[in-house]
Amino acid sequence: MSDLGDWFRSIPLITRYWFAGSIAVPLIGKLGLVSPIYLFLWPDAFINRFQIWRPITATFFFPVGPGTGFLYLVNLYFLYQYSSRLETGAFDGRPADYMFMLLFNWICIVVSFCSSNFWNILLLMIPLIMSVLYVWAQLNRDMIVSFWFGTRFKACYLPWVILGFNYIIGGSVINELIGNLVGHLYFFLMFKYPMDLGGRNFLSTPQFLYRWLPNRRGGVSGFGVPPASMRRAAEDQQGGGRHNWGQGFRLGDQ
Repeated sequence: MSDLGDWFRSIPLITRYWFAGSIAVPLIGKLGLVSPIYLFLWPDAFINRFQIWRPITATFFFPVGPGTGFLYLVNLYFLYQYSSRLETGAFDGRPADYMFMLLFNWICIVVSFCSSNFWNILLLMIPLIMSVLYVWAQLNRDMIVSFWFGTRFKACYLPWVILGFNYIIGGSVINELIGNLVGHLYFFLMFKYPMDLGGRNFLSTPQFLYRWLPNRRGGVSGFGVPPASMRRAAEDQQGGGRHNWGQGFRLGDQ
């Protein structure tokens, strides 16, 4: 048990609470302590009946059973692996920036589901996990990753491979597709457009998140990476090579 406790405490802070909630809430529903019908995101109940807890519980809840248990465990593994990697990689020491990414993706997912008439009862666990995995894959797009049966490919293809894999074992791609689209929206607005295309930075972490989750190391808050054209000019002057997204980077490094 001490080894299990040490492993759990070794998980990065935000991922740890997300991971624990994704186990606790399905267990509560499985044991019947709370009826699962109150844990889904039901847009009519959320908007018209003011059941404001539903977007939160739907983020952690998953109906675990004989037909869904494997899909649940696979996505719980993806949550642990790629949220941990992102929190300790590009967002290392900057929990407020990572929390802002999760909140932005979560709000976009909730709005996209609640504004649609195609679904009545919804779960947000898989879309949010896929949005995080998509961001990690784009920041490490040239890294070679391994998947089932020893298949190897660049990380940029991983979200779409998992979309197909979840379709095979789960029969649907809507959750994965929305997660990928939301992850792409965050990546484009936060990284691609302002840093590589020299455009305006539309997203910035609110100051109250920095007060709640202060940076754990020195440096300027925010991202502070110049556009690609400026980086290439500086690298040419210094004899450097082209910037490689596949190696990953840390927010705020210059």
